[in-house]
Amino acid sequence: MSAVGSELEAIFIGRVSVDFYPEVVGQPLSASSTFHASVGGTSANVAVAAARLGHRTAMVTRVGDDPIGRFVRVALERFGVDSQYVATHPTLPTPVVFAELDPPTEPSIWFYRRPSAPDEHVAVEDVDADVLRQVALFWIPGSVMAFEPSASTIASMLQVRDRRRHTVLDLDYRPMFWSSPVDAGNAVRPLLDQVTVVVGNREECEVVVGTSDPELAARRLLDHGIELAVVKMGADGVMAMGADGTSVVVPPTPVEVVCGLGAGDAFGGSLVHGLLTGATMHETLTRANAAGAIVASRLRCSDDMPTAAEIDVMLQTGVPPVRQPEESA
Repeated sequence: MSAVGSELEAIFIGRVSVDFYPEVVGQPLSASSTFHASVGGTSANVAVAAARLGHRTAMVTRVGDDPIGRFVRVALERFGVDSQYVATHPTLPTPVVFAELDPPTEPSIWFYRRPSAPDEHVAVEDVDADVLRQVALFWIPGSVMAFEPSASTIASMLQVRDRRRHTVLDLDYRPMFWSSPVDAGNAVRPLLDQVTVVVGNREECEVVVGTSDPELAARRLLDHGIELAVVKMGADGVMAMGADGTSVVVPPTPVEVVCGLGAGDAFGGSLVHGLLTGATMHETLTRANAAGAIVASRLRCSDDMPTAAEIDVMLQTGVPPVRQPEESA
């Protein structure tokens, strides 16, 4: 796929990597000899998830001038994500990530991003300003604010965007990227005045707005003039509150977890689908929960993002559909 900028429905900016998972679930890395390689990074995963649901998406990031970077480009295109805004850094290597799925519900993750990663050096000129203004949805992870010059690039892009509807901030708090939660909150909080939708879990809300109470966190987010606050509550489901104070709570979709990685990104991709199609918030959250549950029941992230038909099956039967390996592409 190589969509023209004006045809794109959603642009995602942020980290990208190649993730390696032991093919034996629950086996420590030290005992693993076979791994599955998959394109990763939260924004990349959400872009893939939205593309899997039929949307024209593109990724804004940078990779190294190396085989791993070429793997990323090929994988994104294979998943239907436009790579025309994936620039190449001449010297820095494309990062890799190793995940240890032990326990599967709370995997350990090791990031190899030294001395820094190409995606920390995204520049304003990497994407045309008119595209940023016109695209229906722009997705930003809070973690990008941990790095310069990407943090300054985001600030400039948001000025260009001028708070157009469906400017989405994923709070995406990653402790390993920050010296402290206070520093993370101070860096991400200013973005609340420039976006229209915010999504995050309880911990991320506490970092940014000082409370993990879902209703209070949503109201504090709305105080910044956003249109929609989405608070993921783990075992208690998910809550969304609109600018008028109306809230919707949807219970979780129970599933036996194979791998906890990527479930939140599948949720994000389905949230994007709901925003772009104008679905009700109850329907959007219900389908997003089901999408997350499906990915949690599978081993991989981007490869295993669900289709709309698979979400339908999950909602109708309560059982995540089994996908054959050749169907993951």
